[in-house]
Amino acid sequence: MTWLQCPRPRPYARQRLVCFPHAGGSASFFRDWGPALPSVEVHTVCYPGRAARIGDPPPTDLTAMAEEIAAAVEPLTRDGLPVVLFGHSMGAVVAFETARLLQAQEAAPKHLYVSGSRGPRLSNVRSGASADVYDDPEAVIAELLALGGTDAELLADPDFRALVLPYVLGDFRMFDAYEYCPDLRLTCRVTAIVGDADPQVSTAQSKVWGEVTDGPFRHLTVPGDHFYLAHEPPFPLLTGTGVPT
Repeated sequence: MTWLQCPRPRPYARQRLVCFPHAGGSASFFRDWGPALPSVEVHTVCYPGRAARIGDPPPTDLTAMAEEIAAAVEPLTRDGLPVVLFGHSMGAVVAFETARLLQAQEAAPKHLYVSGSRGPRLSNVRSGASADVYDDPEAVIAELLALGGTDAELLADPDFRALVLPYVLGDFRMFDAYEYCPDLRLTCRVTAIVGDADPQVSTAQSKVWGEVTDGPFRHLTVPGDHFYLAHEPPFPLLTGTGVPT
């Protein structure tokens, strides 16, 4: 069972970046980040039930999944190289829970980036839709199209839909079942990023991430929708060379 994928190991990197995909996402979403960040060793989390792990049972408990991911990430912290976590949408909450588990093991990340996500206290609060909407595949397809993260032509393909809908539905149900427990605050730096045209996450909802840490907190609103990072990845921010434009 492989939780992390690192196509480009970099022994002389300045930091390690662990990326957590969105609900229904896979490691391939971040495939271009390694080549674009030559001073960073990029690792991407591989969720079960899709892509290379299509034969594994899909996850049903977000916190339990974070425990397994934390066990895989912890060895990356042992040589002293800074480890940074970046999670998008549902991946932001998975990254957050992973960061808390690492901190409890005295292996806290240097920085947590949470992108396109409500603060965890609000993470499973949906506006205008109940959780059982995800029992309707057509409603799920409509939401995916509205978010802009999946090609419309692919979703029109019956074979593609049959392949991806089971794990997309599973991720949505798992995310809806997540319950935030404010029992352990982070000590690391946290940066929250949201697109100014995100239909799912408002600026105010994104700013709630400031509640989770006793360390420095920064909030950024950038141009774009829920998947702003597909068109303008925040590379300058991640490498410390500036704010994404």
